[in-house]
Amino acid sequence: MSQMNRRAFLRTTIAGGASLALAPALARRERRPNVVFILTDDQRWDGMSCAGHPFMKTPNMDRIAKEGVRFANMFVTTSLCSPSRASYLSGLYAHTHRIINNFTDYPVDLPSYHRRLHEAGYETAYIGKWHMGEQSDEPRPGFDYWASHKGQGTYFDTTFNINGKTELLKGYYTHRVTELAVDWLKKTRSRPFLLALGHKAPHCPYESEPKYAHVFDDIKIEKPPTAKDYGEGKPEWLRQRVRTWHGIDGPLFGAGDYGTFVRTFLATQLSVDDSVGEIYEALKRARELDNTLLLYASDNGSMLGEHGAVDKRTMYEESIRVPLLVRYPEFIKEPRVVKEMVLNIDVSPSIVDICGAEPLPNAHGMSWKSLLQGEAHNWRKSWYYEYNYEKEFPYTPNVRGVRTDEWKYIHYPNGDDQPDRYIAELYNLKEDPFETRNLIADPTAKEKLPELRADLRRLQEKTGALPDAMPVNPEIKSELPEQSIR
Repeated sequence: MSQMNRRAFLRTTIAGGASLALAPALARRERRPNVVFILTDDQRWDGMSCAGHPFMKTPNMDRIAKEGVRFANMFVTTSLCSPSRASYLSGLYAHTHRIINNFTDYPVDLPSYHRRLHEAGYETAYIGKWHMGEQSDEPRPGFDYWASHKGQGTYFDTTFNINGKTELLKGYYTHRVTELAVDWLKKTRSRPFLLALGHKAPHCPYESEPKYAHVFDDIKIEKPPTAKDYGEGKPEWLRQRVRTWHGIDGPLFGAGDYGTFVRTFLATQLSVDDSVGEIYEALKRARELDNTLLLYASDNGSMLGEHGAVDKRTMYEESIRVPLLVRYPEFIKEPRVVKEMVLNIDVSPSIVDICGAEPLPNAHGMSWKSLLQGEAHNWRKSWYYEYNYEKEFPYTPNVRGVRTDEWKYIHYPNGDDQPDRYIAELYNLKEDPFETRNLIADPTAKEKLPELRADLRRLQEKTGALPDAMPVNPEIKSELPEQSIR
């Protein structure tokens, strides 16, 4: 072999070897990420030790936060289970996807992140609480694997529809759905995958698993400082609500069982934390952990006596603010806490963006891909909230509102002529984070109020919320005039 040919041969061989050595790395970089989305029911943003809970320890949730991003200001645009879940899927407000109660199912022709990923070749699975279209447990379109049930399910011994076959899964709900998820993750596959896991916890009526039944017995549970904050400055409908099962002065808690209520609510979340750890370890064993976009969130918050109320539906912080944890080392080089305001309608656009799938048409939400990478240019400064009256819950009216970093304006469109019952609310969150001083008639806020009303109108127009044709309380409908702000 000539000297020239030898050099050419060596160059070719070395280049070929280098290409072969680089091939796996290139394949890893070009491979689309898997997605695991864990969703709880009614978990507050502060229901994690990484978010500052005073005594509850959630090491597995904390681990995601320590290895990824914790969004400190994550909110839902409707604080009600089914509408919020539909917004997570679609990236749309409830007035557009039209699921405004807990009984309507997700439309089969409405785009969603799971349909987009399925169309892009992902293997998809839904396991756990679906909670849309409560009378059906049939497999929903866009999922290759389905394991869910009708309605709320039960904490113990729930009947599931698993790929069209009915099966009673005995035992504690959280562990049964986790076992199904872990078994599914063990599967050998050649395609990227999406797993959506819906927990029942911590939705009421609360039942903890036996090993956690007494874990908080020695913790003294005090009612929140705002427990009596439903008097002056608050609307009359809230006082009426507090006297029903929605309130800690109502029949449910009048006997003083508030401590058990809170302890059990928290104990159910310890089982969820165990589940998060099992999912994490399953991904690790499958060598897919670092190639997986891992998300953890809740469908809405839950009031535990704040302003005298329990449940959700209102626009108070405890009702609308939820956890959001994201782990994906490809984009998150340094763990951080993100303080920009993000919403449930942002999750679907973010997933399809990160996975390189076709964008969702006309989505109201924004992709927070840039926030994961530490860039926050042109992010939102305010956002729109809506809740629509349900006849089953007559003490909570329609709610429309706007929240900024420092202010919140809450409007009740059906009661503008009834100021005592439906008084609007205005809070300076920077100075009054617990929303105790309603500034709606305060001269010091006379310049801020029209600014927020204008912003509310702007956001309604931008998202297609006008004209407002959502339901009202039939008992007062005849008394209500048409209003300019809905």
